[in-house]
Amino acid sequence: MQKLSAKSLNANKIISLLEGRSEIGPRALGHRSLLINPSYPENWERMNELKQREKWRPFAPAVLQEDLDLYFNGLPNESPFMLFTAQVKSNNLPAITHVDGSARVQTVTAEAGGLFLILKKLKEISGCSVVLNTSFNGPKEPIVEKPEEAINFLLTTKLDVLYLNGKKITRK
Repeated sequence: MQKLSAKSLNANKIISLLEGRSEIGPRALGHRSLLINPSYPENWERMNELKQREKWRPFAPAVLQEDLDLYFNGLPNESPFMLFTAQVKSNNLPAITHVDGSARVQTVTAEAGGLFLILKKLKEISGCSVVLNTSFNGPKEPIVEKPEEAINFLLTTKLDVLYLNGKKITRK
């Protein structure tokens, strides 16, 4: 699943992950996430349209903790819950860079499970271990918890690919 997910991200697809149990914490941490490649400027708008969010709201990046210093300045060594803001070093990540050059970063380690493996594979394929990561839910809705909710989201939005407990699902 991780290799397929990384290939989908590299091909500029919006993907969703529903994997195992929900995490405990204030943010989408990889088990209930919508992901997209942050290197395309239009992906900020694509994700805002998918989620029907206000256009001014920024998105957060997830990055391999080991690569944090390649892309961001001003963070502690870890930020697993997206609680800290950093300055983005690269102009190559426009979809996660706020107007002031900042981003609210999630560092990802092996404990994160599938998201860690996806980022590792994405790095192998593209050389970049950063994705835009946001919660898997629609406007004014709670986080997707059940497989049927995830499938309905796929069928009623512009989501490209759903990865449901290791299975790739797309529309016909």
